[in-house]
Amino acid sequence: MDVYFFDCDKTLYDYDFHERLPKLAQLGGVSQYRLASTWWAGGHERAAEIGEYATTEEYLEAFAEVTGAKLTLEQWQQARKAAMTPIAGSIAALHEAATLGTVSLLSNNPIPFKDSLPVLAPEIIDVLQGNDLVSAVLGARKPERRIYTRALGRFGVVPGDAILFDDSLANVEGAREAGMHAFHFTKRDDGTFDTEGLVGGIHAFAERDR
Repeated sequence: MDVYFFDCDKTLYDYDFHERLPKLAQLGGVSQYRLASTWWAGGHERAAEIGEYATTEEYLEAFAEVTGAKLTLEQWQQARKAAMTPIAGSIAALHEAATLGTVSLLSNNPIPFKDSLPVLAPEIIDVLQGNDLVSAVLGARKPERRIYTRALGRFGVVPGDAILFDDSLANVEGAREAGMHAFHFTKRDDGTFDTEGLVGGIHAFAERDR
C-alpha cells in the first residue's frame, strides 16, 4: 500500500497568519501584540503542536489563561478559517492521489485544528476518510524524524512506500532522511502555486520502480 502524506498550510490551503491574528484579537478582546508576545512568542502554540494540551478544552483554557482572550471553539475556528484559502489545484491533486493509494494529512497543528477539520477544510474531509494526522497526536513536529516514523507506523508501511508533499524544504529533507519519498511544493514568483508539479510528483511516485 502506498501512502500519500500531504501538509495542510501552504500546500493544500494557502495560509496567512496576518489574517488570523487580527481576527483572534477582535474576537478575544485583546491586542494583537498581546497575543503574539504571550502565546506565540512564549512557545505555547509550539507546545500545543506536540501535544502538551491533549484536548481542545485544555488548549482553549490555556489560551485564555496566557493571553486573557476567552474564546469558544467556534470563535477559534472563525479566526483560523479566515487565514485559509483552498488551493484548488492541490485539492484536486489530493483527490487524484486517493485513486492511487491512501491519502493522509501530516500537519504541524494542535488538537483544535484536528477537531475542527470538517469546518476548516470541508473540501478534503471526505477524501481523507479520517486520516487526519497532526503533530499534536503524534507527539512530535516535522521535521523531527519520529513524526515520520510514527506516521508510517499508523499505516503499517515502510518508508519507501510513502511520500510527503510539503511547502517546507526542511520538512521534505526530514522525510527523506527518514527514508521516505518527498516533494517540495513551491509558490512561483507570480504568486501562483506549482500544482502541475505536484500532480507530476504524485504520478512519478506511483510509477516508480519497485
